Amino acid sequence: MNRYPRDMHGHGQTPPDPKWPGGAKIAVQFVVNYEEGGENSLLHGDEASEAFLSEIVGAAAWPGQRHWNMETIYEYGARAGFWRLHRLFVQAGVPVTVYGVATALARSPAQVRAMREAGWEIASHGLKWIEYKDFSPDQEKHHMEEAIRVHREVTGERPLGWYTGRCSVNTVDLAAQEGGFAYVADSYADDLPYWHHYDGHDQLIVPYTLDANDMRFATPQGFNAGDQFLAYLKDTFDTLYAEGEQGQARMMSVGLHCRLAGRPGRTMALRRFIEYAQSKPDVWFARRIDIANHWRALFPPEHRAKPSRLDKSEFIEAFGGIFEHSPWIAERAFNDELGPANDTAIGLHAALARQFRAASHDERLGVLKAHPDLAGKLAAAKRLTADSTAEQASAGLDALTDRERARFEALNLAYTEKFGFPFIIAVRDHDKASILQAFQQRLENSAEQEFAEACRQVERIALLRLGEILPHGGDLSG
Repeated sequence: MNRYPRDMHGHGQTPPDPKWPGGAKIAVQFVVNYEEGGENSLLHGDEASEAFLSEIVGAAAWPGQRHWNMETIYEYGARAGFWRLHRLFVQAGVPVTVYGVATALARSPAQVRAMREAGWEIASHGLKWIEYKDFSPDQEKHHMEEAIRVHREVTGERPLGWYTGRCSVNTVDLAAQEGGFAYVADSYADDLPYWHHYDGHDQLIVPYTLDANDMRFATPQGFNAGDQFLAYLKDTFDTLYAEGEQGQARMMSVGLHCRLAGRPGRTMALRRFIEYAQSKPDVWFARRIDIANHWRALFPPEHRAKPSRLDKSEFIEAFGGIFEHSPWIAERAFNDELGPANDTAIGLHAALARQFRAASHDERLGVLKAHPDLAGKLAAAKRLTADSTAEQASAGLDALTDRERARFEALNLAYTEKFGFPFIIAVRDHDKASILQAFQQRLENSAEQEFAEACRQVERIALLRLGEILPHGGDLSG
């Protein structure tokens, strides 16, 4: 048994329609990261200076030393950059979510007051703006609890959103266990919110972005000028807006930092993008908490049994008959790698079909021989499996005339004598006439051709059966 925890399927080929308020084609969301005063510094009890996201591209941490240039770059964000961004968004009437580092907020009372007066959401950006990848779960949990405590003391309210940023593999699960967050943003996995399930907890994820983000002004191969940032934001907006016009509305996040986008040479690009987005109809400018509340109301978490989470007996009981009378295929699939991507009809079919294809010729022949004749003696005696009974009935094979039944019996006999196994076809794709036509055509195949075709039909039948009991996860036609 091997379970793969990452979800490579997500919302799948056809994401849900988010039904944004007012029929909006896109939800646009701006984040202002407030980190200044919470970064690595000897003054904050850290072992070295900050080295991340500043005008000094490629900066290195200075162990045991303060870095004056780095400190003043961060100070610019608090002293000047924040107020420039604040004026821009307030004048534009655009709501904002702040990712506030708790210790940074505590050192900036005037800025916190301005955030609150503007009606901005202040989500938590952790206790300190430091790396958490090497923290133990208990250490990180303690920092999370401290961040919530300080945040409540500084802002008057506990944070409802969480984003560590420099997170560990445990961060999202710890936030889910904490239980008080309307959403967590430590993910870049989608253009829409989604649910994360951990240890009995349902945690809504509202994904963030590292591409439509001013941090790329401070990284190699990033933005060098405001017009590059503007062009990228407009292209992102236009792509998502067009998808919204086609009935697949999305969310666009824009990430900003006071010390980066708050610089005069970059703020103008941001202003032009806001004006561009505001010039389009059907755009919802929202805080992240607004998006989270909307999603939770329309798309609550599902609690259906999922194949990758079943125990062995449950799995075989549920899926052992998908390949006719061949539970060994389900058993082998259970023992192989399964994950969230296998919790749909298409996903689980891929896992089962893989075992069927990997089987020996004799094993696959056994699967073919396990199928009943079409409209044959087992059907007449009502001894078909429930799946086979429903399938044959769907094409009217349970209501044949005497002449039709005789025709099927003659074809069944000729086919079995030639190939050594029953004629197999996905009857849900056909009617009586097309089944008879296929019967006659396939009798002309060679043994090798017909074995391959019969195997393809077995796989098709399995997919259609799974489509009756699991979410499709894509297009099952063809």
